[in-house]
Amino acid sequence: MRQTSKTVSPMSNEGRNSYVVQHITDALLSLLSKKAIHEISISELCEKAGVGRASFYRNFESKEAILKTHINQLFQEWINEYNKSNDHSLSNQIQKIFAHFEEHEDFYKLLNERKLIYLLKDVVIGIVGPKPDYSKKEAYATAFVAYSLYGWIEVWFQRGMQETAEEIANLFREQNL
Repeated sequence: MRQTSKTVSPMSNEGRNSYVVQHITDALLSLLSKKAIHEISISELCEKAGVGRASFYRNFESKEAILKTHINQLFQEWINEYNKSNDHSLSNQIQKIFAHFEEHEDFYKLLNERKLIYLLKDVVIGIVGPKPDYSKKEAYATAFVAYSLYGWIEVWFQRGMQETAEEIANLFREQNL
């Protein structure tokens, strides 16, 4: 078929790709609300998203990768807030990160319900964990903070997110860390 303005999408490749990624993400979240991730097939996911399998594999290597990408996008909001803030104290940042979880409570509760909270670990460690260019002292100190933060996050989810972000920050301050 000859391509004309009526047969070619007006969206750029980037726009189409963004559209596909969003539809796959929305479809997975919808399906996850009904069943566990291992019960969702790629075919079912693509059908729900209205995209072909090739579109899925062009963008993701697994269903978990969809969630990691979504988590990274959500965390970008937190990073932007961090960069705007003048208060970079650890207790303030802990309050902000838990406030981020509260803001996106439905998504994070779904991850917890489906036993997928472990996906947060790589994101948290990637953001606040050690970097290759850190000195030995910086690397170990940063690793301690990053893994401790992930531990607090995991326990908070296990406890049903009972405490507010402010309460978590106050608990942290009480630890004298």
